Amino acid sequence: MKILKIDHLGIAVNSIEDGKSFWTDALGLPFEGDETVAEQKVTTAFFPVGESEVELLESTSPDGPVAKYIEKRGQGIQHVAFRVENVEEALEELKAKGIQLIDQKPRIGAGGAKIAFLHPKATNGVLVELCERD
Repeated sequence: MKILKIDHLGIAVNSIEDGKSFWTDALGLPFEGDETVAEQKVTTAFFPVGESEVELLESTSPDGPVAKYIEKRGQGIQHVAFRVENVEEALEELKAKGIQLIDQKPRIGAGGAKIAFLHPKATNGVLVELCERD
């Protein structure tokens, strides 16, 4: 498995509109747009930082994973995403090493990326996303 870079940091927020002002007004990061990923019950907003991004995550449903995260832990960093060359190969390699996976196969995330999550029980409590982009 080849990790290319940190693709993005996912930050769970109650409201993208409220959260956006800090990232744009206070830090001066450009707002690159938002996207709803219905399958994951989330709306995302992107703020590029060099070769990586900050991704704000707002739940579209009270039973969505981001809503559940905020309920348990409050707003804040929800996951770190690493860009990999081939997410399928990365999952097979990690599975062979005994790493617990949330996703056995990649799914489509925001921006059409192939994504898969590793279970926090296998990563010392950090939700890790693997991300492959064309």
